Amino acid sequence: MTHGPEYISGVTTHTRRGSIRNRFSYGVDFVLIDPEAQGATPKLFSRNRFNLVSVHDRDHGGPLKAGRGPIWAREALASHGLSDPRVKLLLLTQPRFLGYGFNPVSFWLAMLDDGLVAVIAEVSTPFGDRHSYLCHQKNFTPITGETRITKPKMLHVSPFQDVASQYRFGFDIRADQIAIQIHFSNEAEGVVATLSGARMPMTTARLIRASIRHPLGALRTVTLIHCQAVRLKLKGAVYRTRPTPPKSEVS
Repeated sequence: MTHGPEYISGVTTHTRRGSIRNRFSYGVDFVLIDPEAQGATPKLFSRNRFNLVSVHDRDHGGPLKAGRGPIWAREALASHGLSDPRVKLLLLTQPRFLGYGFNPVSFWLAMLDDGLVAVIAEVSTPFGDRHSYLCHQKNFTPITGETRITKPKMLHVSPFQDVASQYRFGFDIRADQIAIQIHFSNEAEGVVATLSGARMPMTTARLIRASIRHPLGALRTVTLIHCQAVRLKLKGAVYRTRPTPPKSEVS
């Protein structure tokens, strides 16, 4: 069964805890697609070719700019014990706008019998690094809105936080909306990041409205990241140099 592409006008928030407090919230456009489907899409949305809005396999699943898309995601799930052919993959990501894209985090959702059983959180950084966190419960039992999954932090994401301690992931994926929380805790320090929004069918009208509302697309995201970095530096946050990234692609 194919999954028609969806558009999510989301809101993301980041709340820094500890000795230096900071909080920001802004709108962000995501799409939710079946990356293995071949069905019709709105005229202004394309897979693996240029358009106003597009999603490219090389942007996901593996190293930055050299991804293998859903093939990689299937292999990653199988290598960790989930190879059931009934599993349906969905990709939740910020699309490219006019060919430009950057995704601080995208999510591969593994669905079985309409329930969420695993998530690959694909984290990318402005430093050119990427690491993915495979989140699941024992024996791949369903993940609900109350489930919390803990994973050691492996990747240098923010120059103002250590690569230490752990993330706690929460995924509330419903038929009409999504709500995701990532809580990084390192003793008294930490960050809570959230993404939420309503699921709506992707239409040409919605894509046009999104391009007008956020005309710079992913470039806007990169700009906001750097603005917040300057803000933290002015508040006295200590800058940490980039360590060697992990050799493993998935943990």
